[in-house]
Amino acid sequence: MTTKPVIGILGGIGSGKSMVAAAFGVLGCAVIEADTLAHGVLNEPEVTAAVVRRFGPAVLTAEGVVDREALGRRVFDDPAGIDFLNGLIHPRVLQLCEGFIVQYQADAAAAGIVLDMPLLMEVGWEKKCDFLIFVDCESQKRLERSLKKGKIDASQLKKREKYQISLDKKKEIAHYSVHNNSEISEVTEQVAQIFSCITN
Repeated sequence: MTTKPVIGILGGIGSGKSMVAAAFGVLGCAVIEADTLAHGVLNEPEVTAAVVRRFGPAVLTAEGVVDREALGRRVFDDPAGIDFLNGLIHPRVLQLCEGFIVQYQADAAAAGIVLDMPLLMEVGWEKKCDFLIFVDCESQKRLERSLKKGKIDASQLKKREKYQISLDKKKEIAHYSVHNNSEISEVTEQVAQIFSCITN
């Protein structure tokens, strides 16, 4: 069995990492979305209970599930809270990712495996990747995209990025860069060129 390339996506908040991952998906790659897995982990009863014990019932919706935006506002003013949350969620998510990598390596339909993992480098998973792609995007564009999604404002963006490895370091270790300041079509074209280099 031929080993498929594992491709990690790096970049800042709002840079378009998921868009780049999806472009690889169109080319036949299996995409592992760590954020989606994290949402599922948060809704596991024992994890939800631990979150409520640490942060209080205000982080729950009326339906009793974790409100990620409310939790985000609370936790990024609390460094110890971030450590708690990471320790609770990351091991579970990484275990799930490991399982998917094994599954997709055995899947003849998968041309490659893409890790769409917001904190990929922060958890040391750049070492598990054969190739790293940095999504390069102007800071103003990233802020505009974050505001458009209605998730975080400028102060929240700064707070969150303070806990992440600098973009300069991420760009430095990447094998390729995708420039994402304009149209989706341009991103798609860049990704196709990069994937051609990776697989040839």
